[in-house]
Amino acid sequence: MLKDLAAMKCKLLIIWHSRTGGSAALAEAAAAGAGDAARRVAADDVTPEMIKAAAGYLFVGPENLAALSGAMKEMFDRCYYPCLGRIEGRPYATIICAGSDGENAQRQLDRIATGWRLRRVADPVIVNTDAQTPEAILAPKTIAADRLAEARDLGAALAEGLTAGIF
Repeated sequence: MLKDLAAMKCKLLIIWHSRTGGSAALAEAAAAGAGDAARRVAADDVTPEMIKAAAGYLFVGPENLAALSGAMKEMFDRCYYPCLGRIEGRPYATIICAGSDGENAQRQLDRIATGWRLRRVADPVIVNTDAQTPEAILAPKTIAADRLAEARDLGAALAEGLTAGIF
């Protein structure tokens, strides 16, 4: 058991969910920027132990129907109380992949992070794919190179801040 917990330890835990590939590409870019300091884990696979073992967090997910995706919300539902009072003050950042707005998903995530008493250390990133029709919403997403670079830079900055003890 201790060996399993030690294997889960990381500086930056990147928790992500994606239906059409946009959030997956952004999480992958952030992980590439963070390098060995990060562990990228799909929301369905995240456990409270992983959250407690990490020094900081990057939450990457889509906005679905003006809210966090169900898988991200379910991860928070499953992990919220086991982590409550055990991760206070740790840094976090967010990337929301949205078809038009993303603000409500961002607000929802920030409210959850406030309950955990996490500390935002980077401005929210909202990537708008302009998907407005059913076909466009359900289609695989391609994220522009400059937005992937922004995600990569955010991952690198979070990892560096955690490594240097800034956060």
